[in-house]
Amino acid sequence: MATNRITQLFGIQYPIIQGGMVWCSGWKLAAAVSNNGGLGLLGAGSMHLDVLREHIRKCRAATNKPFGVNIPLRYPEIEPAMQLIVEEGVQIVFTSAGNPATWTSFLKNNGITVAHVVSNTKFAVKCEEAGVDALVAEGFEAGGHNGREETTSMTLIPQIRRATGLPLLAAGGIALGQQILAAIVLGADGVQIGTRFALTQESSASEAFKRACIASQEGDTMLTLKKLVPTRLIKNNFFQQVAAAEERGASIDELTALLGKGRAKKGIFEGDVENGELEIGQAASLIDDIPTVAEVMQEFLPFISKII
Repeated sequence: MATNRITQLFGIQYPIIQGGMVWCSGWKLAAAVSNNGGLGLLGAGSMHLDVLREHIRKCRAATNKPFGVNIPLRYPEIEPAMQLIVEEGVQIVFTSAGNPATWTSFLKNNGITVAHVVSNTKFAVKCEEAGVDALVAEGFEAGGHNGREETTSMTLIPQIRRATGLPLLAAGGIALGQQILAAIVLGADGVQIGTRFALTQESSASEAFKRACIASQEGDTMLTLKKLVPTRLIKNNFFQQVAAAEERGASIDELTALLGKGRAKKGIFEGDVENGELEIGQAASLIDDIPTVAEVMQEFLPFISKII
């Protein structure tokens, strides 16, 4: 099969990257995506250091294909985490939620290919200056933490393509093969997909969370917690509490207290679909099943074959 800049950069068959999502992206999901021709990512944001090491080793045992680690730069133990990634011989790292200049040189000096997630052209340019190998342009439709600009993928992708010539992955609202094609037409070289892979059998999210997501309809997710970190959530009991607090002008401290600790774990991993934080993208309303990763990739293949 022919290649493009993304498949060449990461040594993969198809230009499809699985987003590194908290509480969803364990070794089983990452290995399954890699084994089926894409690039699987471990979601380090919900892992303590010992758990991250365990998942790296289990993923390596489960696939002989490339895989990587997604790590938010606000990770509380960022220095030991980066050392661990180097020690374990990880070859690909996707960074997010922070200044790319902070760790890109360290990673590249250790032979690691680096991609960074951005939601605006300002940070895309900073990424190029920092020396990253690829960009992920993540639009407003994406689940979880999101850009404050609320720029949609259809607008963001061509804006960032104008601003930089780096290999570009489109993310946010992409769950169907037709959407992959649309992203390529807009200037992307490949896609990063979260929600569709979060709702597969190999995802480490709870079944209750997956069922709540596939039951969601158009308009059932909304960006909230904008005073803290904008986050797209399903409208459940916790969401309604946040919405009421924001409506009355709650302070950052009040919202922080309401969020508490472990709210995403409660919703996504433990399956408390009323009181947990249910982070998922708008594309959940397009999904009504929980297939295997292999089945998802088979759905994509007729469209991928048109671009490489």
